[in-house]
Formats: sequence, C-alpha cells, structure tokens
Amino acid sequence: MAKLNNYFRDTIEEMRYNVTWPSTTELQKSAGLVLLGSLVFAAVVGLMDVSFNTALQAFYQSFAR
Repeated sequence: MAKLNNYFRDTIEEMRYNVTWPSTTELQKSAGLVLLGSLVFAAVVGLMDVSFNTALQAFYQSFAR
C-alpha cells in the first residue's frame, strides 16, 4: 500500500511542478487546429464514400439491365 501512496504522491508532485502547461491562448489555437483538421478529414472521407457508392451503384446497374 505504501508503494501505491508513493506513486500517487510522486505523480501529483510531477504534475504540479515539472509539467509545462500550455497557456489558454495556445490551448485554444491547438483546439481550433484539431477541430479544423477533423472537419477536413470528415469531408474527405464523406466525399470518398459518396463517390465509391455512386461508382458501385453504376457498376451493379450495368449488370442488371
């Protein structure tokens, strides 16, 4: 049990005194970049999905006639 207590005590000390936390401005800029990147990635995947779906429907319909 002492090892567990030491682990948590050391972890809290490390987080308080040794970790360099970003400023609010840096955090907002990083969050904006992540949001923008996620939206771009979602748009690309969505366009690929629509194009593959359209191509496959055309392919399957060419055999149904």
